[in-house]
Amino acid sequence: MRVLLIYPQFPKSFWSFEKALELVDRKALLPPLGLVTVAAILPQEWEFQLVDRNVRSVTDAEWEWADLVMLSAMIVQKEDFLRQIQEANRRGKPVAVGGPYATALPQEAAQAGANYLILDEGEITLPLFVAAIQQGQPEGTFRADGEKPDVTTTPIPRFDLLDFTAYDNMSIQFSRGCPFQCEFCDIIVLYGRKPRTKTPQQLLAELERLYELGWRRTIFMVDDNFIGNKRNVKLLLRELKPWMAEHNYPFHFNTEASVDLAQDQELMDLMVECNFNAVFLGVETPDEASLALTQKFQNTRDSLSEAVDAIVRSGLRVMAGFIIGFDGEKPGAGDRIVRFVEQTTIPVAFFSMLQALPDTALWHRLEREGRLRDKVANINQTTLMNFVPTRPLEDIAREYVQAFWELYDPIRYLERTYRHFRQIGAPKCPSRLRKVDWVGIRALLTMCWRQGVVRKTRWKFWLNLIGILRHNPAVWQHYLAVCALGEHFLEYRQIVRDQIETQLADYLATESPRAVIASEDPMLRQLAS
Repeated sequence: MRVLLIYPQFPKSFWSFEKALELVDRKALLPPLGLVTVAAILPQEWEFQLVDRNVRSVTDAEWEWADLVMLSAMIVQKEDFLRQIQEANRRGKPVAVGGPYATALPQEAAQAGANYLILDEGEITLPLFVAAIQQGQPEGTFRADGEKPDVTTTPIPRFDLLDFTAYDNMSIQFSRGCPFQCEFCDIIVLYGRKPRTKTPQQLLAELERLYELGWRRTIFMVDDNFIGNKRNVKLLLRELKPWMAEHNYPFHFNTEASVDLAQDQELMDLMVECNFNAVFLGVETPDEASLALTQKFQNTRDSLSEAVDAIVRSGLRVMAGFIIGFDGEKPGAGDRIVRFVEQTTIPVAFFSMLQALPDTALWHRLEREGRLRDKVANINQTTLMNFVPTRPLEDIAREYVQAFWELYDPIRYLERTYRHFRQIGAPKCPSRLRKVDWVGIRALLTMCWRQGVVRKTRWKFWLNLIGILRHNPAVWQHYLAVCALGEHFLEYRQIVRDQIETQLADYLATESPRAVIASEDPMLRQLAS
């Protein structure tokens, strides 16, 4: 069986970083970890080719070679995902699909022409699919029926299928699931609230494989909450620490975690000692009432700003997610998020309007209340909310655009990044200079020319760089890498403004101006008032 694995294109988004990746000659930030894991679970006597359409197009020869086409996608990749199914149909190739989008909305993949729906987690459903193929079944839907797999059985992903030169970061996964119950989150729907982890030996074997294949750059631990099972994470880190030392610290790690990381100094210290240098936090909003309403109680137990400060002082750069449009939200939410980001000096603030994702608690609640405008959410930052909020949508959209514009003003971004790296704790692992090559030299010179000569940031850029070299020289490479991300945001904030304003104009032309929810529920009427 010859299997063509296709990963659909992402639209331009907050995380696509096109302009920053261009500086270092990379095509994409992260590889498709799901597909290379699928390839490892399927029979190894099968043949595999992988095409990431964020890197290049599928060739006619690859289409001709394939006996079977397999795709996986997130909701944001919907457009190209459906297009590739249709192209496979046109070429007479059977199509099998899976991943978060197909699992959440299987009917859309089926309507597009997918023959096999391999839903939920592949450790359970892929063997069912293989059995069906071997029995000659031309189609089928395979579900786990609520069962969650033991990820200690998951094999090492087929990293050898990837073109390492195309990616800026590599991906690995230690755990699935999250113990919290945030109303808007689809992670607990897909993977459950009981975090399941691999063994330390498993993860070290994956790192050993990447090391053997020659990877020497950053690795993103893609767990949706890396510290969901703190006991097992500490067991991993205690074994990872000597492995990293023995291999002369070949990788930096980034990951995602809940804000309660700040409460565990031992855990933060272990992460830094293992060469973790950044963590993404789901802050969402500084408004405590909104956090409580959306059941993100873990963010209400301690001061959010103090939590961020504690994590930064420990040596971890903080990235954070923010959302506008919660029920009961008071006017000025955009300004409050900007003030919080400036106060905590978070350089990269992922910011979007709230979307009701399929099958989440929020989605079900809004459906009961008759408030869903579109049952298919798009989690990109250039899309209006897909439900009727409790205050005028146009007010939320305009606050959002203005806040995004302010957050990524070039001078404010540089200043915030500088203050962040002045505060950040020094690395605890020996620093490794990146291999000096023409690509790196060209990237540095290009950034210095744009930010240090051409733009209004010129004085700020050089003064801040001198300040970092003087006061925290151990982080200068990391600092410049985050400055380079500003190249992406400078363009992307204009994309956000243009697309949201266009959609808002269309909305106001077709919807009742300043519409808010109408409901018989007294609590909802009070929230809307």
